[in-house]
Amino acid sequence: MNRTWLLIVAVVVTAILTFVITALLINIFEKKSQGSTSFAKVVEIDSHTADPAVWGKNFPTQYEDYLKTGEFTQSAHGGTLVAPVQEDDPRESITSSKIEEDPRLKVMWAGYPFSVDYRHARGHEYMKIDQENTLRVKEFNQPGACLNCHVSTPILMEELGNGDLDQGFAEMNKMSFADASALAEHPVTCIDCHDPETMDLVITRPALKNALNKLKASEGIEDYDVNRDATRQEMRSYVCAQCHVEYYFAGEEKTLTFPWAQGLDIDDEWNYYASMETPHVDYVHATTEASILKAQHPEFEIWSQGVHAANGVSCADCHMNYKKEGAEKVSNHHITSPTADLNASCGTCHDTDDGVLEERITTIQDRFLESRDRAMDALVDLVDDIETAMDEGVSEEQLNLARHYQNKASFYADYVYSENSYGFHAPDYIQRILSTSLDASRKGQMALAGASAEELEPSEISRANLEASLRAQGKSGD
Repeated sequence: MNRTWLLIVAVVVTAILTFVITALLINIFEKKSQGSTSFAKVVEIDSHTADPAVWGKNFPTQYEDYLKTGEFTQSAHGGTLVAPVQEDDPRESITSSKIEEDPRLKVMWAGYPFSVDYRHARGHEYMKIDQENTLRVKEFNQPGACLNCHVSTPILMEELGNGDLDQGFAEMNKMSFADASALAEHPVTCIDCHDPETMDLVITRPALKNALNKLKASEGIEDYDVNRDATRQEMRSYVCAQCHVEYYFAGEEKTLTFPWAQGLDIDDEWNYYASMETPHVDYVHATTEASILKAQHPEFEIWSQGVHAANGVSCADCHMNYKKEGAEKVSNHHITSPTADLNASCGTCHDTDDGVLEERITTIQDRFLESRDRAMDALVDLVDDIETAMDEGVSEEQLNLARHYQNKASFYADYVYSENSYGFHAPDYIQRILSTSLDASRKGQMALAGASAEELEPSEISRANLEASLRAQGKSGD
């Protein structure tokens, strides 16, 4: 009898194990089958398919996330939504004004359109309509070059260049913003970052292609072609660098140019501008008459100086974190702040207890704000002192030296003010930038008090320390 029961139990256990193993194998085979299928081609897409809704038929998960860029994500420093201030504004809401929150910006940018209208950023869905309706465009003449970062450009440039993308880029740059914008239908879409045949990441902006070619040449790499030579992981940052960078409009043609020929460090960019045969000037300050460089949103450059870049972490790893959809691993195309889901964006690398990452981010950003406030206060004081010195008849030599330092203090403070990580992308590097701005304001005030350019040069000890640092980095042969 006991043997009979043992046999029955053995048969039952064997059947259960067989069922479980079979089910597991079936599931594995199904997952492998799903994973081996890149996407279901519902519609044909090609290099002339700009509408993201069409791409969405083949990539519904990515498109669903892409639509979320139209949602306003509340964050600690992201401002709020408010009612439009213009009667003819077609938008239901706009973001709050940075220049109203911080009037020091009006002092820094006096005489430039940003002193009239500068608001918190929001998702890619609004990059076209927000730019079309800012007072910087409505009340000032802006070039078509602005469209490089505010609309989907590949098809637009191809049409303007009769099939030649580079020629179309040149044509768009020199058009008026209004004329160029009228030709564009969409904000950034799938076609701006993906090859429609292979879905591989692709750089579509000539400005970045040209800048990377010159940057690599400065590093001894000739004939660099980003779409041919970059790794896939590098491309996960380069597609963002098509827009999130420092730039200027070169010459009468208003050619969008990134100042990277000497490197990505802010000092490299400052020296690039200073070494131009005809120094670039974005505007003349309305009250001090200083020639000013207006820094733009250099997220890519600042990220490149941080610990994440040094460890091969791309922009997309944090802002477009991978997620699972069935057996597939896809990038989250919501493209928002990593703080919206720290577990998904940071937790893949940082295994910490609850609250540790949040506290670290808060600490970094609070320290940034404290240092930024000191630098901005010092810059405003320098502007006030130059205005007073002009009224009191201080010599033009002293005034021009002080104006030089105003330009440097402004550019360095503006560089991090217009960068949207609030110090997080490269905390130590950003503190160095702010200390340089603070020092420039101090030297500007000393110039007004009679100090000469030679007297304001770094000390011998400072120069020796800098040379030692540069040698350690392989940047100096002295």
